[in-house]
Amino acid sequence: MSWGYVMKYYNVCLTKMAITIVISATFLLGLAIIRAQAEELRIGFILKTMQEERYRTDKALFIARAEAKGATILFNSSGNDELTQLRQVEQLLDEGIEVLVLQPVNTGTAGSLVKLAHARGIRVVGYDSMLQNGPLDVMVMQDSWAVGRLQAKALEKWLQDKKGKVAGKIALIMGQPGDANAEAMSVGVLEFIKKNQDVQLVAKRSHMAWSPDLSRETAENLLVKHNNEIDAFVCNNSGLAFGVMSALREEGMDSIDKVFVAGSDADLRNLRLIAQGKQAFEVWKNIKPLAYRAADIAVALANEPGKPIEEIVNDSSPVNNGFGMIPTVITPVVGVERQTIDSTVIAKGHVTREEVYGKL
Repeated sequence: MSWGYVMKYYNVCLTKMAITIVISATFLLGLAIIRAQAEELRIGFILKTMQEERYRTDKALFIARAEAKGATILFNSSGNDELTQLRQVEQLLDEGIEVLVLQPVNTGTAGSLVKLAHARGIRVVGYDSMLQNGPLDVMVMQDSWAVGRLQAKALEKWLQDKKGKVAGKIALIMGQPGDANAEAMSVGVLEFIKKNQDVQLVAKRSHMAWSPDLSRETAENLLVKHNNEIDAFVCNNSGLAFGVMSALREEGMDSIDKVFVAGSDADLRNLRLIAQGKQAFEVWKNIKPLAYRAADIAVALANEPGKPIEEIVNDSSPVNNGFGMIPTVITPVVGVERQTIDSTVIAKGHVTREEVYGKL
């Protein structure tokens, strides 16, 4: 046997050994990937829109909190379109999520989305807007009922200060037609109007997709109809209030000395208007407790899929959504006016002084 033949045989053996090692390593790597995927917590998170400034905060805080607890978040927003949201839910279910966190576009029909998830064995955490007539597993929301009460209290004080009595013409500017959250936020204002016979509700208008442009048009039309003699516009969110303020600006009426305007969400542009003495009031919905609590619950549900809700969520109260009593975690809201900007939204880090007042 020649030395060349021996070397050739030796090289062949080395090549076969190398191939075997590569195949084995690839196989082991594949097993590791499969195991990691099996252990990965995949949580779907869908917001109804990113239209309002606040939703960037919701998204960032929720994702950061959940990822810190070892979860992977599959995020999407629906552009205020319920058919888009249906497709997004179906896609997330196909991608193998273990929990769905959902802010519904249409609170009246979103129960069908919960049923889709339940058919796959996936539990659903409602976020921010309570869906109606659906078998929701658990709800995390801000105190929407307190929003209207805070707005009404601020309006009452404004009327007393400006007119010497609780009397005047009021327009209620609401969000998406039939939206449960819009209805809840309006309760306090409607109760206030009902209790005060000299307060006249001149309009109660809903606006598709919570559109600031549509709220501006509504305000423009109401000002024409009532010859600019409207004392207050109470709005379900900051975007709607900003639309109203745009209409008032065109008439030279964007001042707290002339018209009371209230919003809810404390968007930066609205806070600037309050600081300038143009808009009267906002309700700050501190997003961190909402987003963090929802993320904590979602991760806990993913980690323990068979554990009863009541053993995971021990700080809830039952709220009837038309289908049944839903375990609901409610986070607080805070009123903001010109005198309290520094002690509320700035002191708590929602915005900075420079953002509100400009360079110091």
